[in-house]
Amino acid sequence: MTGYEQLQANLRSRPLRWLVTGGAGFIGSHVVEQLLSLGQRVRVLDDFTFGHRRNLDAAASANHHSLEVIEGNIANADACTHAVADVDHVVHLAALGSVPLSLEKPELCHASNTTGTLNLFMAAHAAEIKGLAYASSSAVYGDDSLPSKREDSIGQCLSPYAASKRMNEIHAQTWHTCFGLRAVGLRFFNVFGPRQDPNGAYAAVIPQWIATMKQGHDVFINGDGANTRDFCFVRDIVQAQLLAATTENESAFGDVFNVGLGRGTSLNELFSTLKALIEESSDQIVPPAIHRDFRPGDIRHSCADATKIQRILGFTPQHTVMDGLRETVAAF
Repeated sequence: MTGYEQLQANLRSRPLRWLVTGGAGFIGSHVVEQLLSLGQRVRVLDDFTFGHRRNLDAAASANHHSLEVIEGNIANADACTHAVADVDHVVHLAALGSVPLSLEKPELCHASNTTGTLNLFMAAHAAEIKGLAYASSSAVYGDDSLPSKREDSIGQCLSPYAASKRMNEIHAQTWHTCFGLRAVGLRFFNVFGPRQDPNGAYAAVIPQWIATMKQGHDVFINGDGANTRDFCFVRDIVQAQLLAATTENESAFGDVFNVGLGRGTSLNELFSTLKALIEESSDQIVPPAIHRDFRPGDIRHSCADATKIQRILGFTPQHTVMDGLRETVAAF
């Protein structure tokens, strides 16, 4: 039995009270869905700027009675204090999650990601919560040149979004050192899965490409397509968050961990796989991708070194990229 399987068995036998900030979002709704399926009582704090009530409807299904939704923003300290009341564990995902948007509106990024997270840390400490997992990002690696990213090697931040996530990590370490807050950070790489929004200027590549292919439009690849990314299915991200929020390993508190499969997939491979899956599931013929110039600042290779999270938190990915893509295409 893996550590995650043991955790699920423990939660089923002893339901706890959870807060999920940003629970109406793509990743957050999958956390909510898993917790409800394990018989937990879940409270969501979300202002619905980026999240959708339809995600919560899909996540809750027959378990609406165990779900409480508070509409509010983590930038409001009182909303955080109210949300953590009588809660055992917290999964913190609420954020302005776009690098381009952070460049356009750095003040909004700071208010949401930095001030909001500090508000939540203070409220969680005052409420004496048992454990808190928060979302950081591979963006903190900035211009670090290592193709396989290690937690102890980061470069210069290249966006206000990256800076806000790095500040969250510093606050978490400080609040653990000074006040004993049991916070664990998770650096997400390229997360994908059902419910990921394909629309808008800041849509992630996988849902955007699926929607484009299904609509019969051309797919554009920036550069030669040999750039690689560590794509991780959303349910493996959920596993990491539940392990982090409930860990009793003292060495994890105040620390941060990569979450990924530990191997890269090129954009050319991704396109070919999605093309094959869509043509397999329909009569549609997807045209070849069109290559255009590299985007300035694009990182050539980005992959997570997942050794640390496997060793300390017992994280064991359960889905291959192909498994996740097949389910994601089917969901669309």
